[in-house]
Amino acid sequence: MAMAKIGVLVICPMLSYLEEELDKRFNLFRLWEAPSKSEFLTQNSDSIRAVVGSASFGADSELIDALPNLEIVSSFCVGLDKIDLVKCKERGIRVTNTPDVLTDDVADAAIGLILATLRRICVADGFVRSGLWKNGDFELTSKFSGKSVGIIGLGRIGSAIAKRAEAFGCPISYHSRSKKPNINYKYYSTVVDLAANSEILVVACALTEETRNIVNRIVLDALGPKGIIINIGRGAHVDESELVAALIEGRIGGAGLDVYQREPEVPEQLFGLENVVLLSHVASDTVETCTAMADLVIANLEAHFLHKPLLTPVL
Repeated sequence: MAMAKIGVLVICPMLSYLEEELDKRFNLFRLWEAPSKSEFLTQNSDSIRAVVGSASFGADSELIDALPNLEIVSSFCVGLDKIDLVKCKERGIRVTNTPDVLTDDVADAAIGLILATLRRICVADGFVRSGLWKNGDFELTSKFSGKSVGIIGLGRIGSAIAKRAEAFGCPISYHSRSKKPNINYKYYSTVVDLAANSEILVVACALTEETRNIVNRIVLDALGPKGIIINIGRGAHVDESELVAALIEGRIGGAGLDVYQREPEVPEQLFGLENVVLLSHVASDTVETCTAMADLVIANLEAHFLHKPLLTPVL
Protein backbone atom coordinates (compact mmCIF):
# COMPACT_ATOMS: atom_id res chain seq x y z
CA MET A 1 0.00 0.00 0.00
CA ALA A 2 1.24 3.49 -0.87
CA MET A 3 0.93 5.18 2.51
CA ALA A 4 2.02 8.53 1.10
CA LYS A 5 -1.56 9.07 -0.10
CA ILE A 6 -3.15 8.36 3.28
CA GLY A 7 -4.38 11.55 4.92
CA VAL A 8 -3.21 12.07 8.51
CA LEU A 9 -4.49 15.05 10.49
CA VAL A 10 -2.29 16.58 13.18
CA ILE A 11 -4.39 18.68 15.57
CA CYS A 12 -1.77 21.03 17.01
CA PRO A 13 1.96 21.78 16.71
CA MET A 14 3.99 18.84 17.99
CA LEU A 15 7.56 17.64 18.23
CA SER A 16 9.26 18.66 14.99
CA TYR A 17 10.71 15.17 14.62
CA LEU A 18 7.22 13.65 14.74
CA GLU A 19 5.83 16.08 12.16
CA GLU A 20 8.81 15.52 9.86
CA GLU A 21 8.56 11.73 10.07
CA LEU A 22 4.80 11.81 9.48
CA ASP A 23 5.34 14.11 6.51
CA LYS A 24 7.79 11.61 4.99
CA ARG A 25 5.31 8.74 5.23
CA PHE A 26 1.81 10.19 4.86
CA ASN A 27 -0.19 13.03 3.35
CA LEU A 28 0.01 15.30 6.38
CA PHE A 29 -2.63 17.89 7.24
CA ARG A 30 -1.89 20.51 9.92
CA LEU A 31 -5.19 21.69 11.35
CA TRP A 32 -3.78 24.74 13.19
CA GLU A 33 -2.49 26.25 9.95
CA ALA A 34 -6.01 26.47 8.49
CA PRO A 35 -7.60 29.96 8.70
CA SER A 36 -10.98 28.31 9.23
CA LYS A 37 -11.21 24.93 10.95
CA SER A 38 -14.74 24.27 9.69
CA GLU A 39 -13.89 25.13 6.08
CA PHE A 40 -10.74 23.03 6.23
CA LEU A 41 -12.63 20.00 7.51
CA THR A 42 -15.37 20.44 4.91
CA GLN A 43 -12.80 20.53 2.12
CA ASN A 44 -10.56 17.70 3.38
CA SER A 45 -12.75 15.44 5.51
CA ASP A 46 -12.96 12.63 2.96
CA SER A 47 -9.17 12.44 2.66
CA ILE A 48 -8.39 12.07 6.37
CA ARG A 49 -8.13 8.51 7.69
CA ALA A 50 -6.04 9.11 10.81
CA VAL A 51 -5.75 11.72 13.56
CA VAL A 52 -2.70 12.36 15.73
CA GLY A 53 -3.60 14.06 19.01
CA SER A 54 -1.76 15.19 22.13
CA ALA A 55 -2.29 15.72 25.83
CA SER A 56 -3.92 19.07 25.04
CA PHE A 57 -5.91 18.29 21.88
CA GLY A 58 -7.37 14.97 20.84
CA ALA A 59 -10.42 13.76 18.94
CA ASP A 60 -13.69 14.97 20.42
CA SER A 61 -17.13 14.00 19.13
CA GLU A 62 -17.33 17.07 16.88
CA LEU A 63 -14.08 16.23 15.10
CA ILE A 64 -14.96 12.55 14.79
CA ASP A 65 -18.33 13.43 13.27
CA ALA A 66 -16.60 15.68 10.76
CA LEU A 67 -14.34 12.87 9.51
CA PRO A 68 -16.43 10.12 7.88
CA ASN A 69 -13.41 8.04 6.83
CA LEU A 70 -11.52 8.22 10.12
CA GLU A 71 -10.03 4.82 11.01
CA ILE A 72 -7.53 5.48 13.81
CA VAL A 73 -6.58 8.03 16.47
CA SER A 74 -2.93 7.71 17.46
CA SER A 75 -2.26 9.82 20.52
CA PHE A 76 1.13 11.38 21.28
CA CYS A 77 0.59 10.92 25.03
CA VAL A 78 -0.63 8.29 27.48
CA GLY A 79 -3.77 10.10 28.67
CA LEU A 80 -7.05 9.47 26.87
CA ASP A 81 -9.22 12.23 28.35
CA LYS A 82 -9.14 14.31 25.13
CA ILE A 83 -10.55 11.46 23.01
CA ASP A 84 -14.22 10.54 22.82
CA LEU A 85 -13.69 6.83 23.37
CA VAL A 86 -17.40 6.05 23.33
CA LYS A 87 -17.83 7.53 19.87
CA CYS A 88 -14.66 5.84 18.65
CA LYS A 89 -15.98 2.49 19.83
CA GLU A 90 -19.34 3.09 18.16
CA ARG A 91 -17.63 3.94 14.87
CA GLY A 92 -15.06 1.13 15.09
CA ILE A 93 -12.23 3.66 15.15
CA ARG A 94 -8.99 2.28 16.56
CA VAL A 95 -7.22 4.22 19.32
CA THR A 96 -3.61 4.01 20.48
CA ASN A 97 -1.50 5.89 23.03
CA THR A 98 2.11 5.88 24.24
CA PRO A 99 2.28 4.03 27.58
CA ASP A 100 5.48 2.76 29.20
CA VAL A 101 7.92 4.90 27.22
CA LEU A 102 7.17 7.99 29.32
CA THR A 103 6.82 6.27 32.70
CA ASP A 104 10.38 6.88 33.90
CA ASP A 105 10.48 10.56 32.95
CA VAL A 106 7.14 11.34 34.60
CA ALA A 107 8.15 9.47 37.74
CA ASP A 108 11.51 11.29 37.77
CA ALA A 109 9.69 14.61 37.42
CA ALA A 110 7.43 13.76 40.35
CA ILE A 111 10.44 13.13 42.57
CA GLY A 112 12.00 16.34 41.27
CA LEU A 113 8.88 18.27 42.22
CA ILE A 114 8.88 16.74 45.69
CA LEU A 115 12.50 17.71 46.27
CA ALA A 116 12.09 21.17 44.74
CA THR A 117 9.01 21.87 46.88
CA LEU A 118 10.32 20.55 50.20
CA ARG A 119 13.86 21.88 49.82
CA ARG A 120 12.76 25.17 48.15
CA ILE A 121 15.29 24.59 45.39
CA CYS A 122 13.84 27.20 43.00
CA VAL A 123 13.67 29.81 45.76
CA ALA A 124 17.21 29.01 46.88
CA ASP A 125 18.43 29.41 43.30
CA GLY A 126 16.87 32.89 43.18
CA PHE A 127 18.37 33.67 46.59
CA VAL A 128 21.86 33.09 45.19
CA ARG A 129 21.30 34.79 41.85
CA SER A 130 19.86 37.91 43.46
CA GLY A 131 22.87 38.35 45.73
CA LEU A 132 20.86 37.85 48.95
CA TRP A 133 23.28 35.19 50.19
CA LYS A 134 25.76 37.97 51.00
CA ASN A 135 23.28 39.27 53.57
CA GLY A 136 22.80 35.98 55.40
CA ASP A 137 21.99 32.31 55.07
CA PHE A 138 18.94 30.85 53.34
CA GLU A 139 16.06 29.64 55.51
CA LEU A 140 15.88 26.06 56.75
CA THR A 141 13.77 23.72 54.62
CA SER A 142 12.11 20.32 55.06
CA LYS A 143 13.70 16.93 54.32
CA PHE A 144 12.27 14.37 51.92
CA SER A 145 13.85 11.15 53.14
CA GLY A 146 11.57 9.14 55.40
CA LYS A 147 8.39 11.14 54.79
CA SER A 148 5.20 9.19 54.18
CA VAL A 149 4.14 9.25 50.52
CA GLY A 150 0.56 8.59 49.46
CA ILE A 151 -0.08 7.92 45.78
CA ILE A 152 -3.45 8.27 44.06
CA GLY A 153 -3.35 5.70 41.28
CA LEU A 154 -0.88 2.82 41.41
CA GLY A 155 -0.59 2.14 37.69
CA ARG A 156 2.63 2.23 35.69
CA ILE A 157 3.56 5.77 36.68
CA GLY A 158 2.32 5.55 40.26
CA SER A 159 4.30 2.35 40.80
CA ALA A 160 7.45 3.93 39.34
CA ILE A 161 7.06 6.90 41.70
CA ALA A 162 6.61 4.51 44.63
CA LYS A 163 9.78 2.63 43.72
CA ARG A 164 11.78 5.85 43.61
CA ALA A 165 10.32 7.16 46.87
CA GLU A 166 11.19 3.85 48.55
CA ALA A 167 14.83 4.56 47.74
CA PHE A 168 14.48 7.68 49.92
CA GLY A 169 13.28 5.51 52.80
CA CYS A 170 9.68 6.70 52.46
CA PRO A 171 6.78 4.51 53.61
CA ILE A 172 4.35 4.17 50.71
CA SER A 173 0.57 3.99 50.73
CA TYR A 174 -1.93 4.31 47.91
CA HIS A 175 -5.52 4.63 46.78
CA SER A 176 -6.96 3.07 43.63
CA ARG A 177 -10.28 1.66 42.51
CA SER A 178 -9.44 -1.59 44.29
CA LYS A 179 -6.64 -3.09 46.33
CA LYS A 180 -3.77 -4.38 44.20
CA PRO A 181 -2.79 -8.04 44.65
CA ASN A 182 0.78 -8.87 45.68
CA ILE A 183 1.53 -5.28 46.73
CA ASN A 184 2.96 -4.61 50.16
CA TYR A 185 2.06 -0.91 50.26
CA LYS A 186 -0.70 0.18 52.63
CA TYR A 187 -4.04 0.53 50.80
CA TYR A 188 -6.66 3.13 51.67
CA SER A 189 -10.15 2.78 50.23
CA THR A 190 -10.73 6.56 50.27
CA VAL A 191 -8.57 9.48 49.15
CA VAL A 192 -9.41 11.33 52.38
CA ASP A 193 -7.93 8.53 54.49
CA LEU A 194 -4.88 8.39 52.23
CA ALA A 195 -4.32 12.14 52.55
CA ALA A 196 -4.79 12.06 56.32
CA ASN A 197 -2.00 9.48 56.58
CA SER A 198 0.41 11.09 54.11
CA GLU A 199 2.92 13.92 54.32
CA ILE A 200 3.27 13.96 50.53
CA LEU A 201 0.24 13.28 48.33
CA VAL A 202 0.97 12.44 44.69
CA VAL A 203 -1.71 12.45 41.99
CA ALA A 204 -0.84 9.84 39.36
CA CYS A 205 -4.16 8.36 38.22
CA ALA A 206 -5.87 8.52 34.85
CA LEU A 207 -8.46 11.25 34.36
CA THR A 208 -11.99 9.86 34.24
CA GLU A 209 -15.34 11.20 35.39
CA GLU A 210 -14.75 9.35 38.67
CA THR A 211 -11.34 10.96 39.25
CA ARG A 212 -12.26 14.50 38.17
CA ASN A 213 -11.75 16.77 41.23
CA ILE A 214 -10.70 13.71 43.22
CA VAL A 215 -8.62 16.14 45.30
CA ASN A 216 -11.12 18.57 46.82
CA ARG A 217 -11.28 20.74 49.94
CA ILE A 218 -11.91 17.77 52.22
CA VAL A 219 -8.85 15.95 50.88
CA LEU A 220 -6.65 19.04 51.13
CA ASP A 221 -7.74 19.66 54.72
CA ALA A 222 -6.99 16.01 55.53
CA LEU A 223 -3.48 16.47 54.09
CA GLY A 224 -2.99 19.36 56.49
CA PRO A 225 -0.69 22.38 56.93
CA LYS A 226 2.54 20.36 56.80
CA GLY A 227 1.54 18.23 53.81
CA ILE A 228 2.41 18.89 50.18
CA ILE A 229 0.60 17.84 47.02
CA ILE A 230 2.27 16.83 43.77
CA ASN A 231 0.25 16.63 40.54
CA ILE A 232 1.73 14.98 37.46
CA GLY A 233 -1.64 13.59 36.37
CA ARG A 234 -4.11 16.06 34.88
CA GLY A 235 -5.18 19.51 36.07
CA ALA A 236 -8.80 18.41 36.39
CA HIS A 237 -7.84 15.89 39.07
CA VAL A 238 -7.61 18.78 41.55
CA ASP A 239 -10.22 21.40 42.40
CA GLU A 240 -7.93 24.27 41.46
CA SER A 241 -9.79 27.05 43.27
CA GLU A 242 -9.73 25.02 46.48
CA LEU A 243 -6.02 24.28 46.00
CA VAL A 244 -5.23 27.97 45.58
CA ALA A 245 -7.27 28.83 48.67
CA ALA A 246 -5.61 26.09 50.75
CA LEU A 247 -2.15 27.33 49.78
CA ILE A 248 -2.91 31.00 50.41
CA GLU A 249 -4.55 30.23 53.76
CA GLY A 250 -1.74 27.88 54.83
CA ARG A 251 -4.04 24.87 55.14
CA ILE A 252 -1.49 22.80 53.19
CA GLY A 253 2.26 23.16 53.22
CA GLY A 254 3.04 23.41 49.51
CA ALA A 255 2.50 22.10 46.00
CA GLY A 256 4.50 20.90 43.02
CA LEU A 257 2.41 21.14 39.86
CA ASP A 258 2.99 20.08 36.27
CA VAL A 259 -0.64 20.32 35.15
CA TYR A 260 -3.54 22.75 35.46
CA GLN A 261 -7.25 22.93 34.73
CA ARG A 262 -7.12 25.42 31.85
CA GLU A 263 -3.67 25.08 30.35
CA PRO A 264 -1.77 27.18 29.49
CA GLU A 265 -3.65 29.44 31.91
CA VAL A 266 -2.32 29.15 35.47
CA PRO A 267 -3.88 30.89 38.50
CA GLU A 268 -1.85 34.06 39.02
CA GLN A 269 -2.28 33.75 42.79
CA LEU A 270 0.26 30.90 42.65
CA PHE A 271 3.03 33.01 41.12
CA GLY A 272 3.98 34.76 44.33
CA LEU A 273 3.98 31.67 46.55
CA GLU A 274 7.44 30.40 47.44
CA ASN A 275 6.12 27.04 48.60
CA VAL A 276 4.80 26.23 45.13
CA VAL A 277 6.82 24.85 42.20
CA LEU A 278 5.27 25.24 38.75
CA LEU A 279 6.11 23.32 35.59
CA SER A 280 4.47 23.71 32.17
CA HIS A 281 3.14 20.17 31.60
CA VAL A 282 6.63 18.91 30.77
CA ALA A 283 6.97 15.83 32.98
CA SER A 284 7.54 13.55 29.99
CA ASP A 285 9.32 16.12 27.83
CA THR A 286 12.84 14.84 27.37
CA VAL A 287 14.47 14.39 23.98
CA GLU A 288 14.80 10.66 24.54
CA THR A 289 11.23 10.04 25.63
CA CYS A 290 9.53 12.33 23.12
CA THR A 291 11.47 10.68 20.31
CA ALA A 292 10.41 7.24 21.54
CA MET A 293 6.80 8.42 21.83
CA ALA A 294 6.90 9.78 18.29
CA ASP A 295 8.30 6.51 16.98
CA LEU A 296 5.46 4.66 18.72
CA VAL A 297 2.81 6.96 17.20
CA ILE A 298 4.25 6.32 13.74
CA ALA A 299 4.63 2.57 14.31
CA ASN A 300 0.98 2.29 15.35
CA LEU A 301 -0.17 4.17 12.25
CA GLU A 302 1.98 2.02 9.97
CA ALA A 303 0.79 -1.16 11.65
CA HIS A 304 -2.84 -0.17 11.17
CA PHE A 305 -2.55 0.69 7.50
CA LEU A 306 -0.48 -2.45 6.81
CA HIS A 307 -3.18 -4.52 8.57
CA LYS A 308 -0.79 -5.63 11.30
CA PRO A 309 -1.49 -5.77 15.08
CA LEU A 310 -1.30 -2.41 16.81
CA LEU A 311 1.59 -2.00 19.23
CA THR A 312 -0.32 -0.20 22.01
CA PRO A 313 -4.05 -0.55 21.33
CA VAL A 314 -6.65 1.10 23.54
CA LEU A 315 -9.55 0.27 21.21
